[in-house]
Amino acid sequence: MNSAGKAGTGNRRSEIGGSGIVLKSFLGLFLRDLRVLFREFHVFLARVGMQPLLFLFVFTFILPRMGGANPMAAGAGINFGTILLPGLMAVAIMFSGIAAVALPLSQEFGITREIDDRVMCPLPLWAVALEKVCFSAMQSIIAALLVIPMAYYVPAIPVRVHVANWFLLVLVLILSSLLTGALGLVIGSTVNPRQIGLVFSILVVPITFLGCVYYPWAYLGKIRWLQIAVLFNPIVYMSEGLRASVTPAIAHMPWWAILLALVFFTAALGRWGLRGFLGRVLS
Repeated sequence: MNSAGKAGTGNRRSEIGGSGIVLKSFLGLFLRDLRVLFREFHVFLARVGMQPLLFLFVFTFILPRMGGANPMAAGAGINFGTILLPGLMAVAIMFSGIAAVALPLSQEFGITREIDDRVMCPLPLWAVALEKVCFSAMQSIIAALLVIPMAYYVPAIPVRVHVANWFLLVLVLILSSLLTGALGLVIGSTVNPRQIGLVFSILVVPITFLGCVYYPWAYLGKIRWLQIAVLFNPIVYMSEGLRASVTPAIAHMPWWAILLALVFFTAALGRWGLRGFLGRVLS
C-alpha cells in the first residue's frame, strides 16, 4: 500500500474514533441527566402532572356534577373531556419541555457559569445543546403519556379515545417534544435568568390559552381573524396533531399541514436557540 493509501486509512480511522468519542460523550451527558431525573422522579411527576390533573378534576369531574355544560360539545355527542384531552397533552409537553431546558440553562448561564463544565467534555457545542433538547423531549413524551391514565380515571363522563394511526401519534409526540425543547433553548439562551418568570407570564401562558388547547381550531371559524392569527402559534399544531391522533372524531387540521408546521417551527426555533446558545457560551 502506498503512502497516500495509508494516509487515507489513517484519516478514516481517526474520523471513526472521533465520532465514537462524540457519541460516547453525548450518551454520557444524557445518562447523567437521566440519573439526576430518576433521583428526583417524584418531583418530576408532581411538576408535570399537577396542572393536567387539576384541569381534569375541575372541568371534567366537578363541573359535570354541578350541572355545568360545555357549549362546544352540546348537541355534538362529544363531551368536554374528550375535547380537552389532546390539549392537556400538548400543555404537558410544552411546560415540561420548556422547564427542562430553559430553567437549567438560566442557572448554568448565571454567575457561577456552570455551563463551562458541560462544554469541556469532548463534544461540539451544538451537540451539547442538542443533548439538552433531546433529554427534554424524553421528559415531554413521558409527561404527555401521564395525562392519558388521568383522563381515564378522573372525568365523570368517560373520555372517548381512539388512536387510528399509531405512526402519526408517535411522530406528532416526537416532533412536538423536540419543538418545545427548541423553544426552551431559545428562552434559556436569550432571556436574562432574572426574567425567566416574566417570560412564563407574558409568553408561555398567552400562547397556551391561544393554542387551541381547550377548543379545536375549527371551532374558531366564527372568529375568522383569530383563527388566522393563531396559526403563528406553534402550540396550535401540537394540540391539533394530538387531536388528529388521539380523538380523530373531533374536527381538526389536515395531518399534512400539522406535520409541515411542526417541522418548520422545530427547525426555526432550533436554529434560533442554537445561535443564542453558542453566543452565550462563547461570550
